[in-house]
Amino acid sequence: MSARFDLPEVDAFTRTYWDAAAQGQLLIRRCGACGRAHHYPREFCPHCWSEDVSWERASGRATLYTWSVVHRNDLPPFAGRTPYVAAVVDLTEGPRMMTEIVECASPDRLRAGMGLEVAFREGVPVFRAGG
Repeated sequence: MSARFDLPEVDAFTRTYWDAAAQGQLLIRRCGACGRAHHYPREFCPHCWSEDVSWERASGRATLYTWSVVHRNDLPPFAGRTPYVAAVVDLTEGPRMMTEIVECASPDRLRAGMGLEVAFREGVPVFRAGG
């Protein structure tokens, strides 16, 4: 069996996140001390360093912050997906997240600030126009 470069390695802490994603739910972490949400999942708040953080289901809505169309990537399985849109989105809850834009017939139609909604590919959150 060959290694998958496009799927994360799950550990004991992130298992909750990836199990939820496999069920079509996007989770973020929220700090009980300062109230701010963050993504990617960490065991502490990156804003105030508190360990009083908990899982929260995100709305799945975001806006497009920036993107790039990738025309060449030699790592498997990405070569078979080119061109694809690598992106950074702002989740409605506040955190900024790296992702991929899917179901995008024409990247020329992408605009900063456009509404997006989460979708899942093989248990990995990606985004599409909507939201």
